[in-house]
Amino acid sequence: MRVLVTGGTGYIGSHTCVRLIEAGHTPVVIDNLSNSKVSVLARIEKLTGHKPAFYCGDVRDAKLLETIFSDHPIDSVIHFAALKAVGESVSKPLEYYDNNINGSLVLVDAMRRAGVTNFIFSSSATVYGEQPVIPYVETMPTGKPSSPYGNSKLMIEQCLQDLQKAQPEWSIALLRYFNPVGAHPSGSMGEDPQGIPNNLMPFIAQVAVGRRDSLSIFGNDYPTPDGTCQRDYIHVIDVADGHIAALDKVTGRPGVYTYNLGAGFGYSVLDVVNAFGQACGKPLPYHFAPRREGDLARFWADPTKAAVELNWRVKLNLDDMCADTWRWQSANPQGYPDE
Repeated sequence: MRVLVTGGTGYIGSHTCVRLIEAGHTPVVIDNLSNSKVSVLARIEKLTGHKPAFYCGDVRDAKLLETIFSDHPIDSVIHFAALKAVGESVSKPLEYYDNNINGSLVLVDAMRRAGVTNFIFSSSATVYGEQPVIPYVETMPTGKPSSPYGNSKLMIEQCLQDLQKAQPEWSIALLRYFNPVGAHPSGSMGEDPQGIPNNLMPFIAQVAVGRRDSLSIFGNDYPTPDGTCQRDYIHVIDVADGHIAALDKVTGRPGVYTYNLGAGFGYSVLDVVNAFGQACGKPLPYHFAPRREGDLARFWADPTKAAVELNWRVKLNLDDMCADTWRWQSANPQGYPDE
């Protein structure tokens, strides 16, 4: 199957390209390189023997999308391209709505004109908002997300559901995943955010390798066992495999399919810090900072539906996530090279 992967040089997108190739599919990548580097393509080729066709550009560029669909007989689209930092979205809401929502609509319109109706959407657990019970289950009504980032993901889900209702031939998977972390076990691919990392694991890794002096832990007075936020962390390889499983499920099967991708339990920030210290062999310096707007105290997934319908479940644990991240960061202290 030929699959267009938007944001395919990014963190989750690049790992998914590797797994797609290993599963016998052919990815075609579009990425504007706003939070990634083109050098990741050489890493994908080294791991798989195949270098994906690459288009440098934005999913809001309708003419470029038309060219891609004209150049390649695309069967399905996996849509990762989005701005993704919860905290940043609070201060830059219009940028998030334009990039995430408008970009998705331009993409889907290009698909419609090309006659491509298989769509895997990279959604987020943030669409649930803050629920009265944990774990979060797909049957819960979506809540009020606590950030513009979460709002953008929820709005896109609603747009896709309305599209499928109006045009029933569409096959759409909404993958609500929780906190992807980790790296390829080879150590050759991992998370390489541009600028100061907005997410926990890459910041911890940069502290461990000496690029940052200390980790800021935002809040230590949450109603959790150690006062720090609890999250459902999931290895990026497991996330990538979830997309392959969803692709197999929805292709040619009209409907909207919603799945949580998560481990089904939560780790606290301090749990992750301590596990990473074990992985890198040294304690990591950290300090507590004020709570960050938009953060919830605790949430994790009920992944039962994905297990039953997709035959998917996590295979890797927190120790794997930390060990693989450290292998990547220690071998690539400055991330991917500029090319």
